[in-house]
Amino acid sequence: MKRNKTKLPGIYLGLVLLFIYLPIILVVIYSFNESKTTAMWKGFSLKWYRELFQDIAILEALQNSLVLGVLSCLAAAVVGTLGAVGLTKVRHRSKGVVEYVSTLPIMIPEIILGMVFLAFFSVLHLPFGMVTLVIAHTAFCIPYILMMVKARMAGMDPALEEAAMDLGASPMRTFLDITLPLIMPAVMSGCLLAFAMSLDDVVITIFVNGPKLNTLPIKVYTQTKFGVTPKINALCTIMLAVTLAVLAAGQLLRFLFSLAGRRGVRRGNAGSHLYSGQVTITEDGKSG
Repeated sequence: MKRNKTKLPGIYLGLVLLFIYLPIILVVIYSFNESKTTAMWKGFSLKWYRELFQDIAILEALQNSLVLGVLSCLAAAVVGTLGAVGLTKVRHRSKGVVEYVSTLPIMIPEIILGMVFLAFFSVLHLPFGMVTLVIAHTAFCIPYILMMVKARMAGMDPALEEAAMDLGASPMRTFLDITLPLIMPAVMSGCLLAFAMSLDDVVITIFVNGPKLNTLPIKVYTQTKFGVTPKINALCTIMLAVTLAVLAAGQLLRFLFSLAGRRGVRRGNAGSHLYSGQVTITEDGKSG
């Protein structure tokens, strides 16, 4: 019996991908447009890239966003990883409540979080600036890393840690040598997601930002009142290229490590076969 093959799933997938990636493609194309507007194409030019690297304000805002993202991700990685490891070892009834509370920053609207941070920092009399930004971004980045690591811990065999402790390793040594290397992919994935959320945040940053500090999203947001120039398209294109380069390098390193691991296994198997064939005992008791 012949099955009727339809092309609708492929067409639907193509339309979805086109809807997602067409704006990105247009941003890249119009970053090389001679014209200041996207209404017409006046020819290929690197004019906006030259102006981008001469715009000190945008470059400073980008630097602030990168520093903020790195600091908040590092702090969130420590807190989120230790929190996920601790939650997997808790057997108390309140475990579910703690897990629910730890994911609240994701579910609460950002405008409410921004108002809460604003009131909290005002009570503490903290000067608004990079310090308040790092604290606020760390708070809403923690759940992303915590959920990633907790999911990784749920699929990890607890016998590995128990075996290490049976062999005399301390809890700290077990965590550093056994647990941390196994959960590191989840930590890195959570950090990348948290970094993207931190780099993209506007609402919370507006509430806790200082008067003399600009991040890239705030800079772009304030420029929308006067019209965004194609310099932003050029900046987005460069950031997209860097992101793709990092992802490609990660995939290449993963491939090289897996290839080296397979070669190591093959050499180990060959060595074991060679060693087992070096000494043989004949029936008369002589070694050969």
